[in-house]
Amino acid sequence: MQAGIRSEGIAAVAQREGLRGPAPVHLWNPPYCGEMDMEIRADGSWFHEGTPIGRPNMVRMFANILKFEDGRHYLVTPVEKIGIRVVDAPFIAVDVDFDQDGITFTTNIGDSARLDGAHPLTMAGTADAPRPYVEIRGGLLARIDRKSFYRLAEAATPGPDGRMGVNSAGLFFPLEL
Repeated sequence: MQAGIRSEGIAAVAQREGLRGPAPVHLWNPPYCGEMDMEIRADGSWFHEGTPIGRPNMVRMFANILKFEDGRHYLVTPVEKIGIRVVDAPFIAVDVDFDQDGITFTTNIGDSARLDGAHPLTMAGTADAPRPYVEIRGGLLARIDRKSFYRLAEAATPGPDGRMGVNSAGLFFPLEL
């Protein structure tokens, strides 16, 4: 019963905050209230109690109250913090745009982030199976999808250390491990 009460409270805040964009979760430090049976899978799909959340607006609302803290992901309101599982990264960068100011990524939930010091590109995995990520906000990562990574690779140039990478917002981001 307690989990149902919590999930209703989280859903209400998600709906209210989700309509305005990402909530100021970095300002909220509520007590930890336990775990919710919610999972974000590696393909970017969201599940609650084993059932896919099929409504994009609902996913967006929950994403707007998502917080990354101490290596974990939480849904956060001003009064409660509930842990959820994230298999890889909570978002997928599904598009990349290049312009004179730099490189901008768009995620599967409609967020965008310009590749810069506050939104860096990081590489994980191995040289044979690289996994590129861009930080979207507050430590929340988006795994860069294959087509977008290929577009980055096409634009790559050698960097100061000899590794191939891209320039954005006056910074160099290596695409190699």
